[in-house]
Amino acid sequence: MNSKPLTRYAWLSIAAAVATILLKGAAWWLTDSVGLLSDALESFVNLAGAVMALWMLGLAALPPDENHAYGHTKAEYFASGFEGLLILAAAGGIGVTAILRLLHPQPLEQVSLGLGISLLASLVNFFTAQVLLRAGKSRGSIALEADGRHLMTDVWTSVGVIAGVGAVALTGWLWLDPLLALVVAVHILATGWELVHRSASGLMDEALPPARQAAVDALLDHYRQRGIGFHAVRSRQAGTRAFVTLHVLVPGVWTVQKAHALAEEVEAGIREAVPGANVMTHLEPLEDPLSHADIDLDR
Repeated sequence: MNSKPLTRYAWLSIAAAVATILLKGAAWWLTDSVGLLSDALESFVNLAGAVMALWMLGLAALPPDENHAYGHTKAEYFASGFEGLLILAAAGGIGVTAILRLLHPQPLEQVSLGLGISLLASLVNFFTAQVLLRAGKSRGSIALEADGRHLMTDVWTSVGVIAGVGAVALTGWLWLDPLLALVVAVHILATGWELVHRSASGLMDEALPPARQAAVDALLDHYRQRGIGFHAVRSRQAGTRAFVTLHVLVPGVWTVQKAHALAEEVEAGIREAVPGANVMTHLEPLEDPLSHADIDLDR
């Protein structure tokens, strides 16, 4: 596994947020566009989310201790959940501002310069988001993935706003600017809700994603063809860490040494299929009826 600290990506996100706040703030100040104002406000949300991600990624990297024997990796879910809530709050703020401007339209100024600055800020966000998304997926970090997806919503928001402000400049229809801001607010609501939902699922010890679970099942099926049994197979995802527990049923005539060697082999195979997984096995004799009586979830 890559051992480089994930916090360096959070610092990149913070730097990008500061840069886009300055750029988009300047674009709004030049044009007085509520669409560009909504875009600038979301950059403050990006900054808050990046700072939260930095804090939680640092906490998640701490090694297990006496009070946290399974580590601190669940801290990432607080970062992604917080980011989702910020997106929802930003959508509400954008909506209110847009409605007020619909009721009281105002002309736009210095549109070309403002849009050029906003486009530059969007490019900063786009490249930063791609770095965060790749790192989040390759390192299994929901905090980085959430930050990257948040930045991509900002990019699409900016594209829509730029198009809308440009349309206002061409047509003179002032209502297009706040109307587009409302559309943007509705669009980013879905992303915010999904992040909050995924974070809650992680905190509730949701099982491994289907692809990873399928990889574990395929490995176990290979051993089943050799006469080895498995049951009580359970998994959970906790940030960048995965946990898998299972009972391994072997012939009762096997020696402890032989059974233990097989269990070690199975554990190694699961860790290869699910990098970074913490695997715990429990050996049982295949022929003993009691071996099949302890598979309930609340055993």
